[in-house]
Amino acid sequence: MAESLLQVRNLFKRFGGLVATDDVSLDIAAGEVHALIGPNGAGKTTLLAQLSGQLASDAGQVLLAGRDITRLPMARRVHLGMARSFQITSVLGELTAADNVALAVQACHGHSFRFWRLAAADATLRAPANDILEQVGLASVGTVLAASLSHGEQRQLEIAMALASNPRLMLLDEPTAGMAPQESAQMVAFLQRIKGERAVLLIEHDMDAVFALADRITVLVDGHVIATGTPQAIRGNPEVRRAYLGED
Repeated sequence: MAESLLQVRNLFKRFGGLVATDDVSLDIAAGEVHALIGPNGAGKTTLLAQLSGQLASDAGQVLLAGRDITRLPMARRVHLGMARSFQITSVLGELTAADNVALAVQACHGHSFRFWRLAAADATLRAPANDILEQVGLASVGTVLAASLSHGEQRQLEIAMALASNPRLMLLDEPTAGMAPQESAQMVAFLQRIKGERAVLLIEHDMDAVFALADRITVLVDGHVIATGTPQAIRGNPEVRRAYLGED
């Protein structure tokens, strides 16, 4: 495996008597697509929140490119090369697709959102925004209000906004959630196009998407890791089949 970009060591998070993540350790290599799967309530989204800095961990360590980021806030992690999309789409519906991405570019340059009206026509923001829309296959809807886009297009737009920071590592929480089959296939095709350009940690319930995309898979059950391996190894792992994939 290539050199680790992200190293997670013995991470814990408790909510009262509930242990949401329980001694979680994993490594993600540069350029790797690493899927995180498990039943509902397994702790997957909590783990992403810990990695992104949205939630403080109770114990453990997170290293990005060898740097300890365990106690850094979300904004610092973004500047160091980490970006996250959320399970629920968080685009600004009253702005166009291009405006949403330009706003993300502006934020990554450290400018205040209150200057948006003046910055909307700024070529230094519009040009990279249009380039990113081209990358994700949304160039044709750049002038369309985000609220008018299909659910699948809104999910693609959210990833485009994450790409505005040119991250080394993307944390994606169920990017195909709620999509029609055709939209899901388009999202998988997009993620396949960027595969290898940056590392991706992907939470996904669609096993077809997982096995199409992932270089390796980590299985989380009741907050702890029960297996990590290639898709073939995970598919054939008896413990994983019993706990999550099912005997069939």
